[in-house]
Amino acid sequence: MEPFELPVGELLLRPWREDDVPAVWAALRDPALRLWNGAGAGSLDDARAVLARRRKWGEGDHASWAVVDGTDGLLGSLSLHAIDRLQGNAEIGYWTVPAARGRGIAPRVVDAACRWAFGALPVDRVQLFHAVENEASTRVAAKAGFTLEGRLRRSYRYGDGVKHDDLLRGRLADDPPPDLR
Repeated sequence: MEPFELPVGELLLRPWREDDVPAVWAALRDPALRLWNGAGAGSLDDARAVLARRRKWGEGDHASWAVVDGTDGLLGSLSLHAIDRLQGNAEIGYWTVPAARGRGIAPRVVDAACRWAFGALPVDRVQLFHAVENEASTRVAAKAGFTLEGRLRRSYRYGDGVKHDDLLRGRLADDPPPDLR
């Protein structure tokens, strides 16, 4: 799979670039992002390594984008990963910078990536995992049309070093589209 851009209204999902490293390094220092994404960058080289992994789409098992606006300012990250073409499943993950939170950006780009996956890949299910305590992801998942399917006890060690319970949510290709108005 070759990297490509995906327009979402005034937003754009675009492939990561080398010149995104400083903005990613700044974003990865945000305490909320570090807590719920287990992502931290101790240095510019760490941020460069994170982006290097996200820029490699060649295996076909993930698609990762920078979420930007008309000024090309970094608003967040969105990755469709663990793409399993045999089973028709994928997982989705995302984060937003503090200035982009509460503006409905995450649900819109998550929905756009799901619609793209359902139309372009042999995928009919996208799943999302998030910590029970991550209320922002609870809201994003619900707005983006994901159904709560279960709770996984002590399933993932987050940025605080503690294993948290995760909620599993799924969205199927034939689920009704979310109302993002």
